Amino acid sequence: MSDNPNAGTFDYIVAGGGTAGCVVAARLSEDPSVSVLLIEAGPSDVGDDNILVLNQWMHLLDSGYDWDYPIEPQENGNSFMRHARAKVLGGCSSHNSCIAFWPPAEGLNEWEAAGATGWGAKDVLPFTKKLENNDAEGDHGHDGPVRLRDVPPVDPCGAAVLESAAKVGLPTVKFNRGTTVTNGAGWFQINAGEDGTRMSTSHAYLHSILGKRENLEVRTNSWVAEILFDDDDNATGVRYQRPDLDGYDTVHARREIVLTAGAIDTPKLLMLSGIGPADHLKEFGIDVRVDSPGVGSNLDDHVEGLVFWEASKPMVTDSTQWWEIGLFTTTVDGLDQPDLMMHYGSVPFDMNTLRWGYPTTDNGFCLTPNVTQGLSRGTVRLRSRDFRDRAKVDPKYFTDPEGHDERVMLAGIKLARDIAAQEPLKSWVARELAPGPDATTDEELLDYIHKTHNTVYHPAGTAKMGAVDDPMAVLDPQLRVKGVQRLRVVDASAMPKLPAINPNITVMTMAEKCADLIRTT
Repeated sequence: MSDNPNAGTFDYIVAGGGTAGCVVAARLSEDPSVSVLLIEAGPSDVGDDNILVLNQWMHLLDSGYDWDYPIEPQENGNSFMRHARAKVLGGCSSHNSCIAFWPPAEGLNEWEAAGATGWGAKDVLPFTKKLENNDAEGDHGHDGPVRLRDVPPVDPCGAAVLESAAKVGLPTVKFNRGTTVTNGAGWFQINAGEDGTRMSTSHAYLHSILGKRENLEVRTNSWVAEILFDDDDNATGVRYQRPDLDGYDTVHARREIVLTAGAIDTPKLLMLSGIGPADHLKEFGIDVRVDSPGVGSNLDDHVEGLVFWEASKPMVTDSTQWWEIGLFTTTVDGLDQPDLMMHYGSVPFDMNTLRWGYPTTDNGFCLTPNVTQGLSRGTVRLRSRDFRDRAKVDPKYFTDPEGHDERVMLAGIKLARDIAAQEPLKSWVARELAPGPDATTDEELLDYIHKTHNTVYHPAGTAKMGAVDDPMAVLDPQLRVKGVQRLRVVDASAMPKLPAINPNITVMTMAEKCADLIRTT
């Protein structure tokens, strides 16, 4: 094993080649006078159809492209659950189902009201428009790198879902048309080309410039171990394990380091680098550089339930990505954002039910209610001081003291059943497989939910931005890590709370704004 303490010097180092990292590296390197290094632990996705062919995305779960994080035992939740996190250039935008939502304006305004000055809708949504190529009605961008388009409405069972949903008060709508849908259902927009090619940030921002910009270097299969600082708490470089695994390289930054490792690995790297809850760092003998209690706290996620049916007719055998419809509603009056969302899946989904003895099928469909504005909050903590050890991820599902998350999920299970009881979807149902017709009381349904729920794979909030005087805010509103200099974070960890939709386009938007902040502050 050998270390190379001087593996290059760059103006900017982007640590993490995920959804946000690819955007930041591409945008910063537009200036030919600066040099940029992007470091990613996983492989490149260039030319890799395992990644680029969108309708194969479910094969990526629990694959070599997935960190596949276990979660800690859950008091009220599914302890068998795994958190899929992408280990490939493009991050989760190279790994997900490419459901594409503009960030809801109301949610962004909540961020700003909570102390994230400059992150309200009027300051943020222009960056969404900048990134997109979208020919939907309304005020959209048409020359951005990321293609957004409506899912073609060709799945007959999906059409039945929408018709039946309308009968219970969820009218058919189109998404990304300028207003937040609080009660409605429709075919998703997706970030994918017409040929079914995934429009990840690596594909959209990087592929066309790789090897063509002399000021941009991308190092894949390079696992960041720590961020380095000088005696004045300036971030000066990054140490990473080389692809050959026989040692470590250290690279140096003249201007800034941007940490973009995601909601699990960003707080882990901050803690390994001495930034985090002091008592926790001392447990592992890590010198405390900044006592920042918010690092690894505030873990937010979209917890997901399931109603699963065997179909009475043959389901589709081709799809853009198999999860083409979203349904939104409010379970109480007065909300300006939905608190319940469902995805319609045109595939069997027994990942969390089979172990409990629920029947399955090879010809089925499902609705997956999820709590979009959950109140339960979890943690990310170190397992050891070895960067190769997976962090301890404890989402603490269904632990909010008022029972809000259980109430919304129960409403979702009942609403899904109600939709399936309406024609024409009723004619598609051969039988309900899970939770099954025997589960009728709230207690029975809650027991089923606790045992079998999944996640929509949206961890966020573990290094949140906020007011400078907020002790739990890890970042200031310019995404700068408080207590040190020349270090920023941009990924889902920086969110004060999750938006009430699938958040991948929101992360791209945040990265666009981050690059702009770096250029102007």
